[in-house]
Amino acid sequence: MNARPLTVPCLLLCTALLAGCGSPGGRPGEGTGAGGAEGHPVTIDNCGREVVVDAPPERAVSLDQGSTEILLSLGLADRIAGTAKWTDPLPEELAAEEEAVPRLAENLPSYERVLEAEPDFVSASFVSTLGAGGVADRDDFEELGVPTYMSPADCTGKDNGTGGDGTREEPLELDTILTEVTDLARIFGVPERGEELTAELRARVEEAAEGVEASDTVLMYWFSDSEAPYMGGCCGAPGIITEAVGARNAFDDTRDEWPQINWEAVADRDPDHIVLGDLTREAQTAESAEDKIAFLESDPVTRHMKAVEQQNYIIVSGQALNPGIRTVEGIEQVAAALEEEAG
Repeated sequence: MNARPLTVPCLLLCTALLAGCGSPGGRPGEGTGAGGAEGHPVTIDNCGREVVVDAPPERAVSLDQGSTEILLSLGLADRIAGTAKWTDPLPEELAAEEEAVPRLAENLPSYERVLEAEPDFVSASFVSTLGAGGVADRDDFEELGVPTYMSPADCTGKDNGTGGDGTREEPLELDTILTEVTDLARIFGVPERGEELTAELRARVEEAAEGVEASDTVLMYWFSDSEAPYMGGCCGAPGIITEAVGARNAFDDTRDEWPQINWEAVADRDPDHIVLGDLTREAQTAESAEDKIAFLESDPVTRHMKAVEQQNYIIVSGQALNPGIRTVEGIEQVAAALEEEAG
């Protein structure tokens, strides 16, 4: 369980309780404003609990990069009071908007630090962020009158109690990822923007996958860590990418989200291509694609793998390998690499 003080300073409690009293901004005609706004209160069935949001949030804290990217893509930068847990840079089209959003921490912030931002809504991409060992439990925020939202991609058809990054009982689907987009758009009183974004993302997937023939191609996904590497299992974001391009995942026989696999087992699978997460954080060894390639080409176990000898690397962002809207970017990048190889 996450260790933290049993009491929270009175000032923080007061500011958190009062955070929802203002009137949020937004585009005219999209149902924004104080309590009584069109479409509010909103009730969402989210990861086994009922979330009620009385008015569009104006001081949201998004505790994972994936959640922040959705809010920015919905044009809600002015309603984000803080973000945290970053793996790599944003796409160019979102970077300018993100500059004005306060970062509470590069990794996991404290509960008190989040309360200092006076949130009226808290969202997260991972159960581990709002749970044992994370920032706080969802109940801790909701007892202060601050509603919380968890990405359905990390709770639908997934057992997070198996250790590590959890186990997929059912394969993750793009529809589940897009549910987060439409839910957040409703919560913030901008449902039209949610519909537009989901339609755009679906169109991008269809366009990227069209004409790709990779049925004989085996892919392997390496997220991070050169000592005990995290390799993509069958059924998370790498599964969505693999299915979209019609390829096969070298570790499609494990339902663990990101199992740690020894290098002998990795070399034994000998994939055609290795998809490398290019991270800029510094939480594990071999975070960047450059460091990953240097390791693969120097290690006596891996340097003779087919993909390494032929330098068949496909570099994607770390967020493309997490369940979120950047997974669509991952599909595009993997599809483009396979098409280029096919000539």
